[in-house]
Amino acid sequence: MNADAVVLDVDGVLVDVADSYRRAIVESVAQVYGDTIEKADIQQFKDAGGFNNDWELTDAAALYVLARREGLELSLSSFTDRVAATGGGVAAAETVVLDALGPAERERVMSEWDPDRLRGVFQQLYLGSDLYRDLEGAEPDMDTSGYINDEPQILEAETVDALRASHDLGVLTGRPAAEADIALERVGLDVPDEHRFTMDDWDEGKPDPHALVTLAERFGADSVVFVGDTLDDVRTAVNAAEADSERTYRGVGVLTGGLTGEDGRRKYERAGAAAVVDSVNDLPALLGADGE
Repeated sequence: MNADAVVLDVDGVLVDVADSYRRAIVESVAQVYGDTIEKADIQQFKDAGGFNNDWELTDAAALYVLARREGLELSLSSFTDRVAATGGGVAAAETVVLDALGPAERERVMSEWDPDRLRGVFQQLYLGSDLYRDLEGAEPDMDTSGYINDEPQILEAETVDALRASHDLGVLTGRPAAEADIALERVGLDVPDEHRFTMDDWDEGKPDPHALVTLAERFGADSVVFVGDTLDDVRTAVNAAEADSERTYRGVGVLTGGLTGEDGRRKYERAGAAAVVDSVNDLPALLGADGE
């Protein structure tokens, strides 16, 4: 697979976030509402699309928990299927809940639903008290150590060296810029600001193709590979190819995030992935950048 530039997602690609972001989703809903979803259930929201932002996924999970209290009879898989059919994301989750409940039940759910409180709890759990003060500029109301410290490194130094020797490297992530910086420093990947897009840089988020097309233009690349751990990552490359016919875009899925095994491989392929690899560290061999 030939490419001039390689663009990398962060979560599930460079670092493992199973015990950080995904743990924070589950525990934020539990802290605020005393009930929550299972960590394994998170992937169903991711597969539904539109949940590149984990704060919004937390909001949607909380909506589901609150709606179940008010008599929603949908299983989680049926709920996320309806969310996908409604366009994906937290707005679709809200629509599904409002359509499924009666007026009194809807009013109770919406009066209890508190995205601001959920975000505050999420950030305290994820960042920890000290980093929360620094990055959020607010005083925490919980004493937390921070799940951000529980993110094992996936990307190996040898992989970075091999890719840099033959490709331009960029980053495209749904993380806020400050949290992206922490992960990139952890894995030893130095990427200039003009070669990265974070949550702070564009409103639409993945799978909108704008960020990937913009990076391709900045690189002056004719062909770009985008490596991610969700179906929306692959869809971003597919959408970029449709939006920009002058360049070649390929999405590559990794099996180190929520999508794993043969089932994950099949989901990637159905979404339009050009390739699926076990880990980002298999990328040099895929791209012929391993010297062999």
